[in-house]
Amino acid sequence: METLTLPDLSCAKRLVVKIGSALLVDQDGLREGWLQGLAKDVAELRARGTGVVIVSSGSIALGRRVLGLGTGALPLEQSQAAAAVGQIRLARAYEQALGPHGVITAQVLVTLEDTADRRRYLNARATLETLMSLGTVPIVNENDTVATDEIRFGDNDRLAAQIAVTIGADQLVLLSDVDGLYTANPKTDSSARHLPVIAHITPEIEAMAGDPVSGLSKGGMKTKLMAAKTAVAAGCALAIGEGFVERPLSALQSGARSTWFLPEGDPQAARKRWIGAMKSRGELFVDAGAVAALHSGKSLLPAGVTKIVGRFGRGEPVTIAGPDRAILGKGLVRYTAEEARQIAGHRSGEIEAILGSPARAALIHRDDMVVG
Repeated sequence: METLTLPDLSCAKRLVVKIGSALLVDQDGLREGWLQGLAKDVAELRARGTGVVIVSSGSIALGRRVLGLGTGALPLEQSQAAAAVGQIRLARAYEQALGPHGVITAQVLVTLEDTADRRRYLNARATLETLMSLGTVPIVNENDTVATDEIRFGDNDRLAAQIAVTIGADQLVLLSDVDGLYTANPKTDSSARHLPVIAHITPEIEAMAGDPVSGLSKGGMKTKLMAAKTAVAAGCALAIGEGFVERPLSALQSGARSTWFLPEGDPQAARKRWIGAMKSRGELFVDAGAVAALHSGKSLLPAGVTKIVGRFGRGEPVTIAGPDRAILGKGLVRYTAEEARQIAGHRSGEIEAILGSPARAALIHRDDMVVG
């Protein structure tokens, strides 16, 4: 294992950082000094051109303190109430920490349904893409205010992995109260060995997972391994690191003890394979100009579409064919079949007038398409 090359945080193009509750909130409340150190790390990454998304726990932990709900498990209604109170304070804390560095923050709340439903998944992806293109750092959290047990991720480790897949991140860092994966629980087994890098997640590796260490956090090593399996399958390297140090990302970059899970290929290539494996719900025929545009890596605009076959909804896969009926590729369409028929052949600037509501310029965005 030691001969394998570890990913370099400074080389990340898109980085997702998950912050555990135990790092952000202690028995005295918000750990402001620690958050300021994290903000410095994020600002430095942004200055190097790395797109950063933070998936942060802590809203319930903050809210329950304000409401005087004490420790221990909470009924669903009280958890939702605590989240509603705490989320305001959590968003404000990140804004105040990152603002002095010239970093604009944005709040994004999601539920499991937002990634399970293809249309809502595409909407969430488009929102995150736009926020990042505008230079912001999105602060993502599960929408605990409305989420029930049936529609929960259950922990932010899995949510962070899903967000990493959604934005095509090449690295994901899970900061928590542990410094990586061990062969056994080091708190109870003195012979436990730390594993610095995992090339493949085997059943033996999964058997090493333990239970949550902190009373403030919901996720344990098992959920981190689940997150790792999701991330690496999408081409995203994942690190588990202890985050209590003042500058946790700088420490990780400098070689602090952690466990890296190596990716299986490139994130964009993995996404293309995922799209290419889907069953098409319809077919779009395009003109010669659109064929040339697609081969040059551009999005498919309505103006280049000449014919639409089939019935499909937003976010569903469709086949793209040229004027000679040759298959060009496949993509996730941003309009229903009925809407696509209405705007086919029209310029993007005409879409709003035709459909009667604000709309996206591309029929299929290049990031949601595989050509060839």
